[in-house]
Amino acid sequence: MSILQEKLDPNNLEKLTAIKNAKMHAFVAEAIELTNPDSVVVFTDSKEDLDTIREKSKNGGGEHSLTMEGHTYHFDGPKDQARDKANTKYLLPEGMDLGESLNSTDKATGLAEVKGFLKDSYVGKEMLVCFFCLGPTNSEFSISCVQVTDSYYVAHSECLLYRPGYEQFKTVGENDEFFQFLHTQGETDGNGCSINIDKRRVYMDLVENTVYSTNTQYAGNTVGLKKLSLRLAIQKASKEGWLAEHMFVMGVNGPNGRKTYFTGAFPSACGKTSTAMLPGQTIIGDDIAYLRKKDGKMMTANVEQGIFGIIENVNADDDPVIYEALNSPGEVIFGNVLISDGKPYWMGMGSDVTVSGTNYQGAWDPSMTDVNPSHKNARYTIQLNALDNVDPELENPNGVLTGGIIYGGRDSDTQVPVEQAFDWTEGIIAKGASIESETTAATLGQAGVRTFNIMANQDFVSIPLGQYIQNNLDFANGVDDVPPVFSTNYFLKGDDGQFLNGKLDKMIWVLWAELRANGDVEAIKTPTGWIPKYEDLAPLFKEKLNKEYTQDDYVKQFTVRVPNLLAKYDRVEAIYKAKVADTPQLVYDTFDAIRKRLKDLQAAKGDFVSPLDL
Repeated sequence: MSILQEKLDPNNLEKLTAIKNAKMHAFVAEAIELTNPDSVVVFTDSKEDLDTIREKSKNGGGEHSLTMEGHTYHFDGPKDQARDKANTKYLLPEGMDLGESLNSTDKATGLAEVKGFLKDSYVGKEMLVCFFCLGPTNSEFSISCVQVTDSYYVAHSECLLYRPGYEQFKTVGENDEFFQFLHTQGETDGNGCSINIDKRRVYMDLVENTVYSTNTQYAGNTVGLKKLSLRLAIQKASKEGWLAEHMFVMGVNGPNGRKTYFTGAFPSACGKTSTAMLPGQTIIGDDIAYLRKKDGKMMTANVEQGIFGIIENVNADDDPVIYEALNSPGEVIFGNVLISDGKPYWMGMGSDVTVSGTNYQGAWDPSMTDVNPSHKNARYTIQLNALDNVDPELENPNGVLTGGIIYGGRDSDTQVPVEQAFDWTEGIIAKGASIESETTAATLGQAGVRTFNIMANQDFVSIPLGQYIQNNLDFANGVDDVPPVFSTNYFLKGDDGQFLNGKLDKMIWVLWAELRANGDVEAIKTPTGWIPKYEDLAPLFKEKLNKEYTQDDYVKQFTVRVPNLLAKYDRVEAIYKAKVADTPQLVYDTFDAIRKRLKDLQAAKGDFVSPLDL
């Protein structure tokens, strides 16, 4: 308390101590001692405090105003454009082991290193103490959080992305868990960008629910409540019997005014946000979901109230709702796009970028063909309530009933566009825990390399992977109506190397899943699950897309590719045997059962079997 009294003026001290939580007070006091700020400002949920964050963020706080009312832009440095996987580590005390597949370091050594970078990092600066809530407030989904940072850009981003949490924090008991984050952007250049990238660290103490982040501004490394808190939440969920997943939550509109809520997990560049934003449907969230059981039902809530989305290829044709919001007055932060005459420009916005301006690496003009006008990972940050299709249940403290779960990947030659698992076990193991995603030439040097990504959550799992699978398997216990599990694949190619699916065909696969989840249509049994009948898909294509869907299209898309499927499950099983020592035996038994069914079909009908022959 003496440290707080010395550094905080009476007004800010009163704000902080109005929250009766000694552990939180100690965290802030220790941060003050470590970072040595000139002053400390505590922010509440009030409009005045939000206005202060908003104004200071664009007046020396890392953002700059654009011509459109409420719009700002932010640049991260040229070498600070993505999550730093190599330097993002778990701090593990003696005796704690997450397995070799997860990046970790000794806790004592890691703390000494990161605190060395934090030491005196706030000299000459203001310390910001902010409170947010993960999940809807006043809910069993709620997790209270305190963020300490020297960046108004980080604070502003979190104000858009997360519910205000000051009043919520007052309900946290002395023995309740909360998450705490300490960040410094470190020394910055004339553009306000972190310059000591060699000292960029993102270290997570899973025992103390604390994240330390240094010498970085990119939101994936600094906005503590996003993927950093997901790692803490997975650990907490594992102890308490619920799930924290890398999933969208959307409402899918069925016949006669019916709405079914789906969650979905997709690796990057596999159609996750575009699925959550399908025309005619509603969105609750595009990134992270908490799932809990209540009265025999599986309920889901969006952790966030906003979107931190990739802006490349967002245009009026493919993403009309987001594009409209990004071109209307209202609060939006553009990150690492091209700025010219007070307007933002990005790749794939619907027209060629032919203006000169300034981007994340400096001056840019169209002659600089070796540098893109905007970064491939350029972003926008916006609240969901700015979108016309936001679902009215976004803030429901009970969440929404989970009607179905979708797992997607990028696969050119194996999986059909949509398939329903036979049951929860095969859904979790053969769909979620077997996701592979092919790399693209645009993001990595070599295209077509299959990358294993369990539940599309590989980068964020903070418990042993075998335990993570078992938690998902067990989660259906006690649920009266277990939701069906589906796989999707929007990237299947024909013999000519061209995609067999159109960009909006994903709407049909999701609408069919909605019909199946409600028992409206029958399906065809394959060795790996249930696939649609042609006579159910053709009317959907005609009604929803005004598109003729031929039987030839259907056969090409839904042929069972037996050798490819056998190879897939062999590859995935080999990864589990080599890298996941605690893999449940049920995983191997399930793979064996699937392979037997595939080989039986192969013996009866050959390597490639038309759905019309099943």
